[in-house]
Amino acid sequence: MKSYLAAAIQMTSKPDLGKNLTEAEELIDLAVRQGAELIGLPENFAFLGTEADKIAQADAIAQKSEKFLKKMAQRYQVTILGGGFPVPVDEKKAYNTALLVDASGSELARYQKAHLFDVNLPDGITYCESSTVMAGNALPPIHFSEKLGNLGLSICYDIRFPELYRHLAEKGADILFVPAAFTAYTGKDHWKILLQARAIENTAYVIAPAQTGNHYEMRHTHGHAMIIDPWGIVLADAGTESGVAIAEINPARLKQVRQQMPSLQHRVF
Repeated sequence: MKSYLAAAIQMTSKPDLGKNLTEAEELIDLAVRQGAELIGLPENFAFLGTEADKIAQADAIAQKSEKFLKKMAQRYQVTILGGGFPVPVDEKKAYNTALLVDASGSELARYQKAHLFDVNLPDGITYCESSTVMAGNALPPIHFSEKLGNLGLSICYDIRFPELYRHLAEKGADILFVPAAFTAYTGKDHWKILLQARAIENTAYVIAPAQTGNHYEMRHTHGHAMIIDPWGIVLADAGTESGVAIAEINPARLKQVRQQMPSLQHRVF
């Protein structure tokens, strides 16, 4: 593993597959021109609309998203994570799927979101992801890369379940991906601190692409796509507008933090 630049992309995806993929391409291009070799797109990067509309278009979203990721990775010769898009299970449900693709367009890892966001928030908005999403039944994978480090996958609501990230740490993860469409209501209080906690307790980099702004009706997301180092320091924050957070992934820093705070070696349970 060498030092390199990574990018966490921030989008305001809408219920329009074509426009979203155009925006994603523009932001990937921006990240590459700034030197990024590893790029993460947020959850729902290709489509963010009502649950009914998502399921109705799920087959097209899945096919075009996967084709898009492979095309972009090949064109720009980078590794790209598509942070979450629906892959149909049947006519009523889909897996919320993250897909990691290398510069040759080959699939490196795939993860089906395990923790589904079924929550009644105090602001009066109810989310019921399980109404249209089938929960994955497997722990997320790690892609082992000599060039980029060991990459662990997760999606959004997973961030509240530290045992998932401890599993990734035990398997050797150096970098934890947390692509998200975090709600504006919870994000203002919890997003940053949860990301920092996962980085600190697992002494790993966190790359967290994000959705931001208003997407449709009352659906608002928090923004603040971030890259965080293993000590919990925020290296880059995209704020609340569409854009890119870019920072260095440095193996020497990773080694330094793990030597200074060898907590992973001290676990009893």
